Amino acid sequence: MSGTSAIDIRRARNAVVAAFLGWTLDAFDFFILILTLDNVSKAFGVTIGSVAFSITLTLGTRAIGAFVFGRLGDIYGRKPILMLVIVLYSFFEAMTGFAWSFVSFMVIRTLFGIAMGGEWGLGSSLAMETIPDRWRGWVSGLLQAGYPFGFFLATLLFDFGMQPLGWRGMFFVGALPALLVLYIATQVEESPAFEAMKHRPTKVSIGTVLRKNMKLVVYGVLMMAAFNFFSHGTQDIYVKLFLGKQLHFTHSQMANAGLIFNAGAIIGGILFGFLSQKIGRRYAIIGACCVSLLALYPWSHGSDFTTIAIAAFFMQIGVQGAWGVVPVHLNELSPSEIRGTFPGFVYQLGNFVASFNAPIQVGMAMSHGGDYGYALAVVGGVVAVVLILLMLFGPEARNVSMIHATLPE
Repeated sequence: MSGTSAIDIRRARNAVVAAFLGWTLDAFDFFILILTLDNVSKAFGVTIGSVAFSITLTLGTRAIGAFVFGRLGDIYGRKPILMLVIVLYSFFEAMTGFAWSFVSFMVIRTLFGIAMGGEWGLGSSLAMETIPDRWRGWVSGLLQAGYPFGFFLATLLFDFGMQPLGWRGMFFVGALPALLVLYIATQVEESPAFEAMKHRPTKVSIGTVLRKNMKLVVYGVLMMAAFNFFSHGTQDIYVKLFLGKQLHFTHSQMANAGLIFNAGAIIGGILFGFLSQKIGRRYAIIGACCVSLLALYPWSHGSDFTTIAIAAFFMQIGVQGAWGVVPVHLNELSPSEIRGTFPGFVYQLGNFVASFNAPIQVGMAMSHGGDYGYALAVVGGVVAVVLILLMLFGPEARNVSMIHATLPE
């Protein structure tokens, strides 16, 4: 997309805004539960471990949504199915606040997970297929920064809204992302790559494409399993269980720590996404993983607020810095015919593998005398090393055409 016109720039900008906000608000809704685990457990008279299993259901069922809505996106377009997904996850988020029993709560969170599963793949493909090639690195970082920014917004709501709204009221606020559909409907155009592929004279079945690229599929799932353990393994139990339960931080200290490390996550995503355009996708991810390893010990074994805040800031620069490269890396590796399906489905299959992270970390901590820091250090350190190894030996397709993608063997 050289010699890009003002119209093309506006089209690209609107697609990026839509994808960023979609992922931000998706994460906002997800992290409301992370920040209210103990409140929900008390309301239904169950253990925190039981409520943590709802996270597993949410993450595990996202693969279903990624496949179903991804296929619909490949058939009917990225834009209309993205709008449908946003309406659905907003609806189920609000319904969580109406849950009348723990069983109904678990069912609703499962449905939320299915709806949530469709957003990332559709939003990232819409953006990556619309923007100029030279934007890919920093836009990838920006899109993925939407995830910690959603956590940042959820933390603000937790800080200022928990007392007046209660945990149910926080989920009602989570219905607001549905308003984003109005912006997408009026300001966002369909992906030009999808429009071009829609008029191809011959169509290739998804089965044929997947069989031809089975090695890539397996690699992608392993890579995204590691990435999801990296993210959820450093975030899901960190605030309420490590900082709150183990270190006895106050509500304000937990909220402030969350705001600080999510600021680091946003910076890291954009920074390493930008660097990936210069040094390559794999080397940028390796660099970010190294940053996280340097911060690992004080992040998981610090005891005072200052140490924790500084270490967590740099830890999430590394974690989300690595993640900042994922949208562009997966979309570039994807076969063009199924880009609505492939990135999101591979991502969410990896997420399914990592969906047991919270119960695993809780169990690991309990077997070590309630030491959540130990569980965080083990998972965070191991997956950082695994990601470095996967990047050293994995493929890359930097700046490949989004319409005529040629996959590495």
